[in-house]
Amino acid sequence: MHKNKALITQIYVLKHIFLLIFTIILYSEKSLAIVIQDSIKTKNLTSLVIEAEVENGGILAFGEVKEKTFQDAYYNGVNVKVGWKIHKSQDQYFKLYNNPIYGIGLYSSTFHNKVVGSPYAVYGFVQTPFGNIDNEKWLFDYRIGLGLSGNFKPYHENENPLNLAIGTKNNVFIDFGIRSQYKISSKITAGLGLAFHHFSNGALQLPNKGVNLVPLTASVTYYPHVINSMKDSSTIQAYTDKLYYHVNIGAGWKQVQRDLDKRFFKSTLSSYVSKHISHKWRLGLGGEVFYSASGNSEEIAEEKSGKLSSYLSGGPSFYVAHVLNQDLLLNGNIGYYIHNQDFNGEIQKIFLRAGFRYYVYKNLNAGVSIKAHKGKADYIEWTTGYTFN
Repeated sequence: MHKNKALITQIYVLKHIFLLIFTIILYSEKSLAIVIQDSIKTKNLTSLVIEAEVENGGILAFGEVKEKTFQDAYYNGVNVKVGWKIHKSQDQYFKLYNNPIYGIGLYSSTFHNKVVGSPYAVYGFVQTPFGNIDNEKWLFDYRIGLGLSGNFKPYHENENPLNLAIGTKNNVFIDFGIRSQYKISSKITAGLGLAFHHFSNGALQLPNKGVNLVPLTASVTYYPHVINSMKDSSTIQAYTDKLYYHVNIGAGWKQVQRDLDKRFFKSTLSSYVSKHISHKWRLGLGGEVFYSASGNSEEIAEEKSGKLSSYLSGGPSFYVAHVLNQDLLLNGNIGYYIHNQDFNGEIQKIFLRAGFRYYVYKNLNAGVSIKAHKGKADYIEWTTGYTFN
């Protein structure tokens, strides 16, 4: 019985993993094409960056998760990253972000206990310089990363009952970081910083309180070719004042109750109007309708099962987009339910969303996001959408 449950869980997880890998491949192929194209047009003005980074401490856990799951645990991690810095590009966002580094990272870690496991991850990242980039000795940057993790030791009622944080072996990996670096030479820098990592399965398998880390980091970066970091903003054009109209459809699955090993389909239909307030930011307003198949289940909705009000919910939302380049953006929402149902996992009147969108062909985009209520994930949305402008 337990083997069948584990097999079903892995099938659901693998379906999500394949979708995310497909999205990452689409992004990576086009990004690599941009790198090659710009290198040809600008006579190889793309620099390779190689980095090693270690992390220590910073487990964020409270209550019974801290007492049982992370008892006597201590976190250590290591990252190896390979990136590319484009010095000249047709996309003016490379200039706006001070010619950021795009790359791929490999992550490995341990918690020094038998409950959590020793997770690893593969992720893509963008690393953006800020501050006085003309400084001859000091550099400052922040990092955003997204990927897939594996090798967690998930919760099991008999074999691993103390892991109250995460219910799956494979999870989404979200990474943020900020640091300062000192130039030891023209090709080597040493850095110190702070990172934030979040591991979650988006309530695909309970428990899903998530694993959150805020470690201190130390890094060494090697530039095989000397990088000229002088800022160039001479050709940046003004941002448009036109309105963007967005229509998106999202879908995913959710386990509603831990003692009921069943996942229910969920979907989202959303529409927004947005406008640039700067080159890097767009704000807007819209509305969303949510469908929850658990509202049709007598095990979940009981006597309300099958009613329209049981499986449909929704309300208005505030929309924000952080534009990274002409094809890639981070998206977020803060919304308010006009109608919601607790038994579908809609436990708060306010709902949140964070994710990314990539324009795969003209105005057609695809992406993934996590819908949540406060700090608790509702489900992972695999989305496709179209922008009218």
